[in-house]
Amino acid sequence: MISYPNIDPEIIHIGGGFGIRWYGVMYFLAFAISLFLVKKFFRERKIFVSNEFIADLILAALIGVIIGGRLGHVLTSYQSFYFSNPIEIFKIWKGGMGFFGGVVGVAISIYIFSKIQKISFYKIMDLIIPCVPIGIGLVRIGNFINGELYGRITKSPICMYFPADPQNCRYPSQLLQFLLEGVALFLILFFLRKKEWKPGTLSWLFIVLYGIFRFIAEFWREPQPEQPLIFSLTLAQIFSIIMIVAGMAMILKINWLEHFHFQQQIRKKS
Repeated sequence: MISYPNIDPEIIHIGGGFGIRWYGVMYFLAFAISLFLVKKFFRERKIFVSNEFIADLILAALIGVIIGGRLGHVLTSYQSFYFSNPIEIFKIWKGGMGFFGGVVGVAISIYIFSKIQKISFYKIMDLIIPCVPIGIGLVRIGNFINGELYGRITKSPICMYFPADPQNCRYPSQLLQFLLEGVALFLILFFLRKKEWKPGTLSWLFIVLYGIFRFIAEFWREPQPEQPLIFSLTLAQIFSIIMIVAGMAMILKINWLEHFHFQQQIRKKS
C-alpha cells in the first residue's frame, strides 16, 4: 500500500466558495507549456507567425477543451446531481471534465479558428496535437489531488486509501492515466512529429493511441456510478473503441486510399 499524500486541493482560500485550486493551476500550466512548445514546432517547420497568433490558437483550443469537456462530463456523469443543482455546472474549478467532450470541443474551436485565419485545419491540428497529452496528464494530476476519479478496489501493493472512500484501498488510476495518456502519449507524438506526414495523419494517430491507452486504463479506473456497463465494458471503453476504429479508418483514407485512387486514375489514362 502507498500512502495518499492528502494535498489540500485549494492552494489559496479566498472565501465565498472561491479560491485558487491545484486543478485550475494545472490548466494554466498546460496553457503555458503548450504555448512554449507550439512556438518551437512552428519554428521547426519554418512557419513564422506572431506571438499573438500562437496565443490566440492555444486560447481557442483551451476554450474548446473547457466548454466541450465540461458539457461532456455533465451529460455523461452525475446527470441527476447537475440537473438538480444547475449552478454547479459552472463551477469547473471543483473538477469534472470529460475527455471525449473535450476532443469534440477542441476540434470545433480549432476548425472555427482555421476558417477565420484561412489556414488548413489538419495542418494546424498536426502542429498542436503533441501538446494535448500535456494537458491530459496535468489534469490527471489535478484529479489525483482532488481525490476524484480514483481506481477500482484492489489488493495491489500500489493501492491507496482516498479520503472519499477511506474503507477501501484502490488503484491510483489518475497516476496510471497520467503515465499512459500523458507521459507516454506525449513522448510518442513528440518524436513522431519530426516525420513528414500527410496532413491529418498525426492528429488521427493521436485519436487511435489515446483510444488504446484509455481502453487499458479503464480496467483500473472505477466506473462512473450513473454509467451502465455495456457487455462488461465502461462507456469510456466503448468511446475508445469508436476512436480507435475511426482513427484507423481516417489514417487509411488519408494515406492509402487516396494514393490507390490516384494510381487507378493513372492506369485509366495510360
